[in-house]
Amino acid sequence: MPIPKHFVQGLALATTILVLDQASKWWIVEKVMNPPQVIEVTSFFNLVLTHNRGVSFGMFAAGSDLERWILVGVALVISAVLVRWLWQTETKTGIIALGLIIGGAIGNVIDRVLIGAVVDFLDVHAFGQHWPAFNIADSSIFVGAVAFAFEAFLKKDDSA
Repeated sequence: MPIPKHFVQGLALATTILVLDQASKWWIVEKVMNPPQVIEVTSFFNLVLTHNRGVSFGMFAAGSDLERWILVGVALVISAVLVRWLWQTETKTGIIALGLIIGGAIGNVIDRVLIGAVVDFLDVHAFGQHWPAFNIADSSIFVGAVAFAFEAFLKKDDSA
């Protein structure tokens, strides 16, 4: 059975996100934040260095090695399910969304395996709000999830 073109495209996007994520984290850790500091880029955006042992916004922080490896295992299982889904999907939005999510998920898994936590460094604060630091992988997962929601909303309108 030949490999579907859309599957290759989705994996290419996932690989691109993975490389950008890991390269940006390396650059921040090794070049920019050596020593760690807060760099004010704009009045609403800083570069910081944090290590997130949990998932989104530090929830379910892994306090032990066992918890860390459970998070790694769950992320890998979810990624495998998403790769299978990518094989089956044919919509452009679905391909892009899955590529973004898979690349981001694997990028964060690599951090957990290598250093025990995810490197976050993008810090946004505006209008009296201060969001937890995040990274390129987190951003791509979020954008992929929004793309899925958008596609689901459009499908819902089509069926009405």
